[in-house]
Amino acid sequence: MKTFQQLLRERIAAVADGVDFDVLVPSDPTFGDYATNIAFVLAKKEGRKPVDVANELKDKLGRGTLPKMVDIEVAPNGFLNFFVKSEFLQKELLEIKSDARFGQSDEGAGKKVIVEYSSVNMAKPMHIGHLRSTIIGDAIANIYETLGYDVIRWNYLGDWGTQIGKVIAGYKKWGADKELTLADILKLYVKASKELSEDAGRDEFRQLEEGNPETRRIWELIRSVSIKELEGVYKDLGVHGFDTYKGESAYESELKPLIEYLTKNGTVKESEGALIIDLEKHALPPAMLRKSDGATLYFTRDLASLGDRINTYHPAKVLYVVANQQALHFEQLFTVAQNVGLSSSELVHVKYGMVLGEDGKKLATREGKVVSLADVMEKIVDLAGITVKEKNPSLSVEEVMEVAHTVGIGALKYNDLKQHPYSDIVFDWKAMLDMSGNSGPYLQYTYARLVSIVSKAGKHDGEGDMTTLSEPSARTLMRQLLDFPNVIKESAERYTLNGLALYLYELAHRANQFYEQVHILNSPAGEDNTARLSARLTLVSTTARVLKDGLALLGIKTPERI
Repeated sequence: MKTFQQLLRERIAAVADGVDFDVLVPSDPTFGDYATNIAFVLAKKEGRKPVDVANELKDKLGRGTLPKMVDIEVAPNGFLNFFVKSEFLQKELLEIKSDARFGQSDEGAGKKVIVEYSSVNMAKPMHIGHLRSTIIGDAIANIYETLGYDVIRWNYLGDWGTQIGKVIAGYKKWGADKELTLADILKLYVKASKELSEDAGRDEFRQLEEGNPETRRIWELIRSVSIKELEGVYKDLGVHGFDTYKGESAYESELKPLIEYLTKNGTVKESEGALIIDLEKHALPPAMLRKSDGATLYFTRDLASLGDRINTYHPAKVLYVVANQQALHFEQLFTVAQNVGLSSSELVHVKYGMVLGEDGKKLATREGKVVSLADVMEKIVDLAGITVKEKNPSLSVEEVMEVAHTVGIGALKYNDLKQHPYSDIVFDWKAMLDMSGNSGPYLQYTYARLVSIVSKAGKHDGEGDMTTLSEPSARTLMRQLLDFPNVIKESAERYTLNGLALYLYELAHRANQFYEQVHILNSPAGEDNTARLSARLTLVSTTARVLKDGLALLGIKTPERI
């Protein structure tokens, strides 16, 4: 299904003489529902006044099918402004209501996208630093799935290195014959770090690299326990399951052949005993493949993993949802990939900023330690429970707990996703749960209010008389619904979620304005009022569905009462 902006662009392009132009949504509605700068583009090309070109374009557009959808006006500065006609909006509302796939598309049919996110280190619990990658990556994967792509959700585990050797050494000394939890593994790592020599960890890791059966068995045990604990956190966080947990360890056997291949084709050169790839002509520092002591690096394994992804899956895109601090690493990786022929897929680093406390400093415990993600989730759910009890004291203890979890996790996710990913985000616990502000609970409460209206109305026949939706607030709400598919498409193109979050906030805000101004259920009885009520309920139920679908893309659930 084409979005309305795509249809509008096609009509304009038909009279645009092949030039590039923008179709925008003005912030001031007096300038139209949509506007285009095409007259400026053509005027510059032809050496004419924009307003004269705009008037000619208006005449040309007026001879086609566009006038059935919009009124066209020429602004004094030469912009072409488009006002969507009410009768068109009313017709589109019925189309949206009957279209179960509204917002979805098949543009990605037959194409694969790999989204790498979360990517935690084995043998350690998730902390606050993993939050953004996890929820941003999950939402982006949702977006691409709704556009018809075959999405591979990839958790690239840090499951290799001397730190794993330390855990194994600790297990052999203190943890044998014990059923482990992740907390036990962390204790073994801390104890081993304090009481065993560095050589003990290196020796165990060497045995792991050499394939020692017992060492390998312990490594596999630690890995399985880590993944099991991770999956529990992901379930509580409302994050989809991963298609693969293929991490650094999977590529150890491929590193020597990779280095040999790159050396033979002249990509690699030696520098002070190390092997590097010179990227000076790309204005980048050299990428190191092997240190002077013969050890490979994270970069080497990442390059091997990229080759595996491209050669095995042939994806259209590979997205890495990783913090801003790794920007240089990915510049080097993508440049090397281009130079060695791994360029059949579009490679994208989806960057994001840090998580800060309310004081603007990095979120940490009083002892300066990194905050556990489980502690963050527990705190926001507890705070949400207080809000839910105040809002609906009739709920049972079990109902409060269930709703509080949905509201708390929704607040946590929305606080992140409403902001541009490049920005640092601040944990303002009160603002996250503000029922009247731009927050997850506000959107969830709006949804609950809308479904409650439909429920209270009881059974009603048909869609009603759409022409009765003549109030300005009804028109604004219908017009907002029209943009949902385009917002999803733009989220995929920009690899950001803040545009979708803003759209959903504005949709909720306009739905509440409609509710407050129209008094939906308070019409007197009569045939005309029945048709009017049915039309209003059609608008309300359709808005609720789009709000629910949009929040689901962000990974946020919608309770039917709060």
